[in-house]
Formats: sequence, structure tokens, C-alpha cells
Amino acid sequence: MPDSNPLTFVCLHYWAGAGHEFQAIADLLAPDYELVDPSLGGFGGAPGPLGGYSVDAYADEVAALIQSRKLTRYVLVGHSMGGKIALALAARQPAGLRGLVLLSPSPPTPEPMTDEDRKTSQQAWGQRVLAEKTQQKITARSLPASVRQRIIEDNLRSSKAAWDAWLLHGSRENLAARMCEVRVPCAIVAGDQDAVMSPSVHGLETLPLLPEGTPLEIVPGAGHLLPYEAPEEVAALLRAFAEKVS
Repeated sequence: MPDSNPLTFVCLHYWAGAGHEFQAIADLLAPDYELVDPSLGGFGGAPGPLGGYSVDAYADEVAALIQSRKLTRYVLVGHSMGGKIALALAARQPAGLRGLVLLSPSPPTPEPMTDEDRKTSQQAWGQRVLAEKTQQKITARSLPASVRQRIIEDNLRSSKAAWDAWLLHGSRENLAARMCEVRVPCAIVAGDQDAVMSPSVHGLETLPLLPEGTPLEIVPGAGHLLPYEAPEEVAALLRAFAEKVS
């Protein structure tokens, strides 16, 4: 018999972001699907994770949330940094996991970033002018002023510990050897104008490590922040994915 419990999307946000980036998608999928969209430790005003800032510590935090919510049928949706965390959790084959959708994900291999870019990003913490420049760089579609301001404020609310930990350690972690344990249906979604993580990175670093037949969906004209730039396209893809795994 099919499981009568509703399918839930557990959505993990990007570095220097916050859980509310998924609000527009949640509105588009309601009332058919529920979204759980926490702010990860050190971001969006959330306290740091108890176990530290490693990818596995974040995965522990998400697993504890899933258990506390008593979710028995869910899809992990990981955006950028959240994608790497989702991959780490999916490799554990947790009970109730039905699928994995990666939005412009940080790859399971060390994220391609030069030492100079890493140092520049590290020095940008807490600087409004640089947060504004970052918002312009990582988005390609026009956004309402209120959304642009939200992206900037989330950047500035990031704790220094979480900010540095991802740049110096988390983004460099190599989970490639674990990816053979990811055995649920997967999909990757990317914007063709992404200045942070081009679709070719996903094709080279992530796609070959996922189950055979995993699609790479391209959203034309979109940059790195798909939940803000392309909520309608992402919601439609999630709805189709949910119907497939159900």
C-alpha cells in the first residue's frame, strides 16, 4: 500500500543565506507539500551547531531536526552549501529519505575556488558594501528591492565562525568516496548564468558520483540563487520530482 503520510521537502540554504530563501517555493507548493526550511547553524541568526561547523556536524543538525519533526517521507533539497550537507546526509541512507534535489550544489569534492578568492571572501565578512556587490554578482535575474535587501541582510547576519569554517574547511571537504551510498533518486538544477558554480562544475564534479540517470536541469537566464531568481521553475521541478518518487 502507498504511504499515506504526506511528502515533505527539507530545504537547506546556501552559505551566507537563511532558511527563508525557500518561502516563495513553499507558497507555490502549498497546500500539497510542506517545506521545512531551517536556518543552519551560524546563519540567519541561528546558533552554531553543537558539534562544530563541519559538513557532518551540519548533517547531524538536519538529521536531528528530521527526527524531532517525526518526518517519515521526505526529500532533501540542498542549495549550494546546503547541497553538500544534503549529500553527506543522504549517504547515510536515513530512514524516510525518498530523494535528493540539488540546486547549484557545492560538489562533494573540494569546491573549486582559488586561494585568492577564498582570502577575498574571508575578508568580506560583515562589510555591507561587499555584501551588496556579492548580491549583484551571484544573481542574474532582476529581483525586487525587498529580496535584494534580504539577501544582503542575511549575508551580514552570518556569524564569523560559520563564515570562516565553510571557506577554510567545509568547502574543502571531500565526500566523493561516500557518494556510492547515495541510492535514492536524485536531480541537479542549475542556472546557466551562475557566476559561482557553472553547470559544467556539476557535470564534472557531482553528476558522475550520483545514481545513473540523474538529470541535470538547466534554468535559462538564472544565476546562483535559484530559490529567489526562479521560484516558479524550481517549484515545478520539485512537484514533478515528488510525483516521480511517490
